[in-house]
Amino acid sequence: MFIKKIGIDLGTANTLVHVPKKGIIINEPSVVAVTIDNRVMAVGAEAKEMLGRTPDTIVAYQPLKDGVIADYRVTQAMLKYFIDKAAGSIRFFRPEVMVAVPAGITSTEKRAVIDATMHAGAKAAYIIKEPVAAAIGAGIPIGSASGNMIIDIGGGTSEAAVISLGGIVSSGSVRTGGSKFDQAISDYIKKKYGLAIGDRTAEEIKIKIGSAIPLPETEIESMEIRGRDMVAGLPKVIEVTSQDVTEAIQDELSEIIQMVKSVLQETPPELSADVMDKGMILSGGGSLLRNMDELISSATGVSSYVADNPLLCVAKGTGIALESLDSYKLSVLATK
Repeated sequence: MFIKKIGIDLGTANTLVHVPKKGIIINEPSVVAVTIDNRVMAVGAEAKEMLGRTPDTIVAYQPLKDGVIADYRVTQAMLKYFIDKAAGSIRFFRPEVMVAVPAGITSTEKRAVIDATMHAGAKAAYIIKEPVAAAIGAGIPIGSASGNMIIDIGGGTSEAAVISLGGIVSSGSVRTGGSKFDQAISDYIKKKYGLAIGDRTAEEIKIKIGSAIPLPETEIESMEIRGRDMVAGLPKVIEVTSQDVTEAIQDELSEIIQMVKSVLQETPPELSADVMDKGMILSGGGSLLRNMDELISSATGVSSYVADNPLLCVAKGTGIALESLDSYKLSVLATK
């Protein structure tokens, strides 16, 4: 395996790996299962299967919190697993690795990502901000002297940025995303129906019947869910509707809208005019929530569109930027 370059979208919920000329070769949950004596047992899809189902001796958890490293050692083990899986554990070259990070992270957090990547087996580590990577992956010509706005709604963070001449002119970031939506749905169901459900069930409800804006009567969907009755402590089945989901995630959606508005307010007038003409592009898993683009358009007065394959934009962007580093050197932080 002579893979010399690897682009990684290190997300709170999923990690995607892009190899130039091959495309996305890995898309697995960012979950690691660890034993109590600190041995890594499983990573990715296998570890996600264990979430909420482990005995006392094993803990399955997500080492990234709100888009940044919460557990350095486990993140390093996870990065090593993904790099080995992409490039092969027996290899003649150490690959160059580019990792996408949230635009709002601190220099200490950036350092942690670089160190973890180098220790996981990279020859050189590069860092690119997620909104820039998402814009490249969505096919936006970021090098032109014209304003383009991208809104990336991930698992742990949501970010908006206006990009011109390869750099971020104004940006905003909130630590709210798909995971917070799931948490809000599970809290709402606990409060309204007295039923305790797991994160996976909450995510399933969001994907199947969720909507960012209230749906007309004729379009309301419902689904049966199973959980534990908070009073009797016994298993119970209830029915939830799209309206329940919309109501549950209102606060989280307002936070994202507020952040998008503040980015638009900070944007220079010339670039604002460009954004008004072209509209805003939505990427990330959160943009797949039904009517998300409509909600943002009606709240800001600027048209919004969901990118093609929004889940893959950031990973594709890291691969493209890594392949033509010279073209994107303004957008990339390099460290050998």
